[in-house]
Amino acid sequence: MRNSLLFGLVLIVLAVGCKEDVLPKPKAMLRLEYPEGTYLQTNLDCPYTFDQNNLSQIKENNDCSLVLDYPQMKGSIFLTYKKVDGNLRELMIDAEKLTYEHVVKADQILPKEYSHPEAGVYGMFYEVSGNAASQSQFYVTDSINHFVTGSLYFYAKPNYDSILPAAKYLENDIRRIMESLRWNN
Repeated sequence: MRNSLLFGLVLIVLAVGCKEDVLPKPKAMLRLEYPEGTYLQTNLDCPYTFDQNNLSQIKENNDCSLVLDYPQMKGSIFLTYKKVDGNLRELMIDAEKLTYEHVVKADQILPKEYSHPEAGVYGMFYEVSGNAASQSQFYVTDSINHFVTGSLYFYAKPNYDSILPAAKYLENDIRRIMESLRWNN
């Protein structure tokens, strides 16, 4: 009996003493990379054209308002076209109001003016950081006839850290849209 008790104690000591130290795993950061887009000018029956990323799919409405859908990133850029009819100030106020509705969840909203006088394109780009529903908003106009607003939305609950790589990628596409936009008068 004494031998079996001693043998049992030896087994317990060996079982407890042979475990390795438990170390926490180092934090890992998710790295999302998206392929570089190829851009082609849109060929729409609308009063404006722009360069479209081949990773996006256009869903067109009958009033020249569009959705550029990016299925790989589960996000979309919504473009809304309005004809200017003596209401430029109201259109600009509405576009700014839409952007600043995100201030409740946003950490910061950075407005940046945009101007391309040779093409007659003027506007504003808003970079929204934080857990807001939209990370980028913009509007462009020729100040006389045309007004286009754009908003970036993802089909997921806003978590800024998680969507940041896709938001930055699509922010560059929005800038490309603004820089390449031309009016068809």
